[in-house]
Amino acid sequence: MAIRLIATDMDGTLLNDDKKFNTERMQQLLKQMQAQDIRFVAASGNQRAKLESYFEPVGADQVTYISDNGAVVASQDTIIAKQALSREQVQAVLEWNAKHFSVQDNLILISGVNGAYVSNHATPELMKMLHFFFHNLYQVEKFSDIEDDILRVSLIWEQDADVNPHIELLKTEFEGEMHVTGSGFGMVDILAPNVNKRTGLEALAKKWHLTPAEMVAIGDNANDLEMLNYVGHPFVMPNAEPFMHEAISETALADNNHDGVLDTIEAILKGDLA
Repeated sequence: MAIRLIATDMDGTLLNDDKKFNTERMQQLLKQMQAQDIRFVAASGNQRAKLESYFEPVGADQVTYISDNGAVVASQDTIIAKQALSREQVQAVLEWNAKHFSVQDNLILISGVNGAYVSNHATPELMKMLHFFFHNLYQVEKFSDIEDDILRVSLIWEQDADVNPHIELLKTEFEGEMHVTGSGFGMVDILAPNVNKRTGLEALAKKWHLTPAEMVAIGDNANDLEMLNYVGHPFVMPNAEPFMHEAISETALADNNHDGVLDTIEAILKGDLA
């Protein structure tokens, strides 16, 4: 069966460790995908505005975006699907975090449709770092003052922190009420129930009349697993943690620092893979 959609994660997958990819090569591959009637999708925990900035050099409107780990699906300025948290759900997460951690232990970041929000207590140094990932970033006195549709609550520890115990605690606390996933780099995301990158692909499959067998997905982390298990042709990055290779048998042709996603897409377009 012909491939009609290729989806890739960004951090640790398409992006190298310097948060870049080969734009000239990507531009050529996008042209080839369009010629073969293949949709290209960036599926990430990042906000859509950040994702669009990555693809601006190659034409941001040529890419479909599954952002905020599946909470928003958009193509050419059209929102195809959106799943927000309720105010009560957000408050429940904030109360859980206050019960288990002090303000020094982790950072709370709330991602909405129109921007991302952190406490006024965030230092200038921290704000500068966060601005790299969140273009529309605002400091607020109270999270309850936010006037936006809230897509996810992110709890952020040190980059090398083991967040798996926190993920398990959150899953136990909010099982069935919200979806909890690790996004790497010390970040844990809490989303509306049944929201993940797979549900983003399901929305696209419905809109474009696709089947999972016609889809390729490439990823490297736990928040990619639902997406990888959904498609007919999943690939895990060589640089992924061992548990990812245990879950997904097929491996991309190179790691994120050696154009692994681009090599894999090129081989797919030639008919050598998938």
